[in-house]
Amino acid sequence: MGVSINENIIDEIKSRCNIVDIIGRAMTLKKSGSNYKGVCPFHNEKTPSFVVSESKQIYTCFGCGATGDVIEFVQRYYTLDFMGAIEKLACEHGITIESNFKKSQKKDEFYNINREAASFFYQAFTEKANPGYTYMKNRGLDSLTLKRFGIGYADGEWNSLYQHFMDKGVDPKVLLELGLISESNGRYFDKFRNRVIFPIINTNGKVIGFGGRALGDGTPKYLNSPETPVFLKKNNLYGLNLTRQDISKDNCAILVEGYMDVISLYKVGIRNVSASLGTALTENQASLLKRYTNNIVLSYDADDAGMNAALRGMDILYKEGCRVKVLHISDGKDPDDFIKKNGKQAFLDLVGQALPYADYKLSVARGKNDLNSTEARVEFLQAAVAILRTLSPIEADIYIKKVAEEMKITESAIRLEINGNNIQSTSTESHRWSQSKTLKKRESDDISMLEKNLIKLILTDSSYYDKLKPYEFAFRSDSGDTIYSGLKEIYVEDEQIDIKKLADGLDGEKNKVLSDILENVQFAGKEEQVFLDCIRTMEQRKLKLKQEELNIALSMSSEDENQENIEKIMKEIQKIQQQIRGQGGI
Repeated sequence: MGVSINENIIDEIKSRCNIVDIIGRAMTLKKSGSNYKGVCPFHNEKTPSFVVSESKQIYTCFGCGATGDVIEFVQRYYTLDFMGAIEKLACEHGITIESNFKKSQKKDEFYNINREAASFFYQAFTEKANPGYTYMKNRGLDSLTLKRFGIGYADGEWNSLYQHFMDKGVDPKVLLELGLISESNGRYFDKFRNRVIFPIINTNGKVIGFGGRALGDGTPKYLNSPETPVFLKKNNLYGLNLTRQDISKDNCAILVEGYMDVISLYKVGIRNVSASLGTALTENQASLLKRYTNNIVLSYDADDAGMNAALRGMDILYKEGCRVKVLHISDGKDPDDFIKKNGKQAFLDLVGQALPYADYKLSVARGKNDLNSTEARVEFLQAAVAILRTLSPIEADIYIKKVAEEMKITESAIRLEINGNNIQSTSTESHRWSQSKTLKKRESDDISMLEKNLIKLILTDSSYYDKLKPYEFAFRSDSGDTIYSGLKEIYVEDEQIDIKKLADGLDGEKNKVLSDILENVQFAGKEEQVFLDCIRTMEQRKLKLKQEELNIALSMSSEDENQENIEKIMKEIQKIQQQIRGQGGI
C-alpha cells in the first residue's frame, strides 16, 4: 500500500538528519574550513572534490557535478527511489511516516493557527499602548529587535484570543490541544493573559509554540505552550531561526537559559546565541547546534540550579563531540543583567575567559572541598578521577599532569586510581562489557532509536530474539533495559511474544514507551534491512569501546616500557580503526 508523504514529514527529516552524519557513515569526511571534504563516491577520483556544507545541509562534487540535500544523497548512494530514501531516514531517526494523510493535514492546521495567534499577539503589542510594550521598552529593547523576534502581547481579558478564533470558525478543541485556551466547567478562556508573548519559531520559519512572561505579580512567571505534534521542546532551540547563520559564521554558539537573555544579547550585536526553552539540554538539541558549530559556550544563571544545568549540558555536548566551555558571570545573575550593567565588550571578555569542559568540572569539585585538610584532598582527588575517566586519552593525559602537580602527588597514583589498579583488564573486551550495568546508569533515561528498533524487531518476529542475544549491551536506557528484561522473562522459543503479558509486567511509564514503540516504529516490510543496520551499529560500538580501552592502555605506557608491547597496542588500534571505516564508520 502506498504512503502519502506530506511536506511536513520532509521538513522534519531534513531538520532531524544532519547531512554530515549521514554522509559520514557512508564515506570518510575530513574537516576543511567550515565544510567537510572527501573522495566523491559517485565517480572515480584521487583528489577529494566532494564537499559537504553542514550549515547549508547540502553536498556538491566539483568533479562530476553531483549535488543535493540529504534525501538526494541517500537516494543516489543507496540506489533508492524517493520513497525508499524517506523511509530509510525516517526509520533511522525515529520519525513516523503518516500513512493517514489526515495526520499531516492536522500539522498544517496547527502551524496555521499558531501563525494566526502570533499575528494576533503582535498586533496587540504594536497597534496601541499596552503594558507589554511598555515593559519591553523599559528593559532597553528597541522596536527593530522586538519586531525581529515577533514579540507580542496577551491582554488581561479572559477571551480576546478565543473570540478571535471563534469569529474565524476554528474548533475550540484544536485551540485546547495547542494550549492557546483553557476550559473549566464547559467554559473556554484564554491561556495567556496579561503577558508578554515570545513566539517560538523553528528553523523552517514555522511558529510551533509560545512562551508568556507575566506582567506584574502574575504566576507562573513564565508560561509555555504544552508539547504538541508540532512542538517538542527537546528538538528545538529558541532564537535559532534568527541566529543560526551568525553561529555558523562565528563558529561558536553561546547557549543561554531564557528568552530575554537571547534577545538582550542579540540587541547589542552578540548574535551567535540561542536558548534551550527552559528545559535541561537534550541530545537532540546538542545535535541541532552541532550542525552550525562544534564550539559551544554555556552561559547559565550563576545560582546552584544554573551550575547544575551547566554540568548536565556539558556532558551532553561533550558526548556529542562538541568543544564546550562554561562562562562565569561575575557581576549579575544572568547575561541580560550583566549586559545592562557592563555592556557588550565586558560580556565578550567573559566569553574569552570561559572555562573548558574539564577545567570547569574540576573547578566545581575543587570549590566543594577545603583542600587544607587531608580528608578533603582525598575527596577532591576522588571526584577528579571520576572526571578524568570521562576524557579522551589525550585530554586525560594533560589533566592528570595538572592535577598531580596541583595536589603534589604522583601521576602514576592517579592513573592507577582511574584504571582500578588493573591495567591488564582494560585491554580485554570482556572487561568493558561486564560493566554494562554501570554504562547504563551513565546513559540518559531517554530510550534510543536503536533500542526501539531492537525491541520492535523481537515483537514483530520472535526469531530475532536469539539473533540479538549477543547484543544485550545495547539496552542502555532504563526503559529499554526494563522492557528487554521483560521480553527475556516471557520469551518462549518458536512462539510470538505475548505483548499483553509483556505490558502487564511494566509500570505506567514503561508501558507508555512500549505503546510508542508499537505505534510509531514502522519497518515497512524491511525488517531484515533494519536488523542488519542495527547489527552494524552495535558492532561499531563494540569496536569503538575496544579502541577506547586500548587508548587508555597506550596513554598509561611510558617510553621506558617494552617498546614492542606499545607497538603491538598501536597496531591493534589501527586495525580497529580500519574495521570501523570498513563498516561505514568514521
